[in-house]
Amino acid sequence: MSDLPPDLPRLRTLRTWHAMWVRRLDEAIKVAERREAERIRGEQARPPVPDWLVEQGLDGRAPVYVHVGGCHMAGKRSRGVSRDQARQALYEQIDACPHCRPDTELGVLE
Repeated sequence: MSDLPPDLPRLRTLRTWHAMWVRRLDEAIKVAERREAERIRGEQARPPVPDWLVEQGLDGRAPVYVHVGGCHMAGKRSRGVSRDQARQALYEQIDACPHCRPDTELGVLE
């Protein structure tokens, strides 16, 4: 015993309905695959995290903290610097981040 209707018009209506949904699903799958491919390309093209960061103050000029690269407390106004530049900033009395402790990593202790 079938759970489908026995007459041809309703069977064709069901087929049309399901074909429409299969097309919609196929399109949604294509969109999701494109999004995933873009996400992967973005991750591969992302520049590496700098080893050291200097966080600028609100004025955008005066540095306020030195961070280890990838520190979760580094603000959006941070820029990557070399090891020597980070060490020099610490020698110039720019505060070391109290969370990631770059002064310890760099061997610059007060």
